[in-house]
Amino acid sequence: MDDASTVFFPGAGSFGAEFRPLARALGRTAWPVRYPGRPGRDFGVPAGSFEAVARACAEQILRRPAVRVLLFGHSYGAYVAYATAARLREAGAEVAALLAVGAAGPGRLRVPEQAAAGPAGAAAFLDRADPGALAGAPSDDWRTVVAETAARDLALLRGFDPATVPALACPVLAARGVEDPLTTDDTIAAWQHTTTGPFSRRTFPGGHSDLLSAPECASWLLGVRETAGIGPG
Repeated sequence: MDDASTVFFPGAGSFGAEFRPLARALGRTAWPVRYPGRPGRDFGVPAGSFEAVARACAEQILRRPAVRVLLFGHSYGAYVAYATAARLREAGAEVAALLAVGAAGPGRLRVPEQAAAGPAGAAAFLDRADPGALAGAPSDDWRTVVAETAARDLALLRGFDPATVPALACPVLAARGVEDPLTTDDTIAAWQHTTTGPFSRRTFPGGHSDLLSAPECASWLLGVRETAGIGPG
């Protein structure tokens, strides 16, 4: 039985494929959460609120045997991971660290109204922020699914009030790609206000999502796991 694991939280419209390079580096103790309504057997309907997404993620983690978790959230997933961390703390679960990648600190969060209004707006937002999200889709039908899912995620995120999340006690680490159009060094620095514990930030080669494939990012995550006492998979 594993006593610790790394949990990935995908971005808006994503199904977790962006984490494959990191998952291969980490081994069997790394896995992605599944948001309510994402395609999959017996996985229900989309959540009606951002809080419901965080609650569903916390329930998935609490059903696992790990007693400590490292939460790695990318973009939209960073905010879900943040809210989930607070829920886990309330349930008595130990969060080894929160890694927020490609996301401004919650106090600096701004979701464009048009991006959350529907698939067309979400597609335009993705094309600007993360062109590979749609360009790399295997078919027009799948691009439609991604755009619809992203619009739904972003609409939920617009309803998220960071002020409702109590300060965390675990370490928080923030990172961004140097070419990411959605973040700056200043906006990721705002994550320091989410915790009473240690904080650090990093900048990696790449843009909004492709930084996740950078060897430097994998080395960083492996180092964080080692510091947190989470061994290799």
